[in-house]
Parts: sequence; C-alpha cells; structure tokens
Amino acid sequence: MRQQIQKQGRNLLLGAFLVLGVGCESTGGLGDLLGTSTAGTAGLSNQTIADGLREALTVGSDRVVSSLGAEDGFLKSAFHIPLPQKLQDARGIASNFGLAGPFDELELKMNRAAEKAAPQARDLFVSSIKQMSFQDVLAIYNGPEDSATQFLKASTGEQLMTQMRPVIDNTLAEVGAVQTFNGLIDKYNALPLVTPVNADMSGHVLEYAQSAVFTQLATEEAAIRQNPLKRSTELLRKVFGN
Repeated sequence: MRQQIQKQGRNLLLGAFLVLGVGCESTGGLGDLLGTSTAGTAGLSNQTIADGLREALTVGSDRVVSSLGAEDGFLKSAFHIPLPQKLQDARGIASNFGLAGPFDELELKMNRAAEKAAPQARDLFVSSIKQMSFQDVLAIYNGPEDSATQFLKASTGEQLMTQMRPVIDNTLAEVGAVQTFNGLIDKYNALPLVTPVNADMSGHVLEYAQSAVFTQLATEEAAIRQNPLKRSTELLRKVFGN
C-alpha cells in the first residue's frame, strides 16, 4: 500500500511538471526531485529529462495559445468578449433608431483583437518557468490544482498586460474598430435625450483577454494534474512514460 501511494504521488508530480516544464539541471535531474535515480526513469540522462520538461512547457503553453489565438477562439467560445456595459446600454437605445449594426460590428472586431493578442502569453510563461526555483516547484506541487497558474499570474501578469496592450491597440486600428467606435459614438451621442457615452475599448478587451488566458491555463493545469498520461509527442512519452 505504501509503495502504491508513493507511485501515485510520483505520477501526480510528473503531471504537474508536464504543464510547468521546469528545468532540472541545477537539482541533478527529475530523478533527484522524485527521490529516485536517473536509471529509475528508464535510464534517461538528465539532459534528455530536461529537454522533455522544456517540451512539456511548450506543449502546455501552445495548447492555451492555439485555443484562444485561433480564429473564433474568443468570438465563438466561452471567452466571448461583450461590449463594455455602457456600450451595451447604448446599443439597446440605438437599436430603436436602427443603429445596432455598428455596435455588433465593433463587438466582433474586439474579439478579433483579443485572438491576435493571446499568443503574447507563451514566451512570458516559458521565461518565467525557466526561472522557477525548487522551492517554487514544491509550493506548486503541494498547493491547489491551479497553483502553477497562480504562480504564473503573479510572475507574468503585469508584463503580459504591457505586451498585450499594443497588440490590441494596433489590431483594433487595423480592423477598423477604432473608426467604427468613434463613428458610432458620435452618432449615438447625437441622438436626442441620451447621456453621452465614452469607454476604454482597448482596456476592456485587454482585461477580458488576460483573464481568458489564465482561466484556460488553470483548466489545462487541472486536467494534466488529474491525467498525467496526457502526452502528445514522442519525447514526452519517452520521458514521462512508464
């Protein structure tokens, strides 16, 4: 029974590393982290194990980016970005005057901007995980099922917003969202008896986009913790198989 519990514990830790992708050179390899020898991990070298961990990181990050960064990754998903509340209220009034169309067009373009900005997360995650200390790893392993996500949110969240903002600004401009926004606001504010409306369109998209990235990452982390056999490349099967 004790051996079975230890084996289950090692499998769970392997699952956590699958999403974290922490390098092991400084600690002597994955075998040392698990309290086993390198030979006990199918005789793999520390370098092979480290490469596998890095690839695990790439796979985990790519899953988030490929999902959210794909066309309709926001628009037709649970992460759909609605208009800011002030614009939703304005749309309701504008629809009475036949002006709902530009609001709908703006909402589509906002989601397209988020889809283009999502891939900014990948390199930040890779960089942060490479710098993760052994103490960080233990804290994440012993923490809740979204502890890796919370670590990345704390270590990359502010920088992610900084990097995503210009992508969102540029994309909104490229797809004509800014022009659409300015035009519909001018038309709406010219309607009789309405309260003039303004909104931080880029800030609204940025807030939703960042939240979606970390929510999706938490979902991925939980799935990997619960199913450590989720390996999609030959190297991952070689390093984590067994």
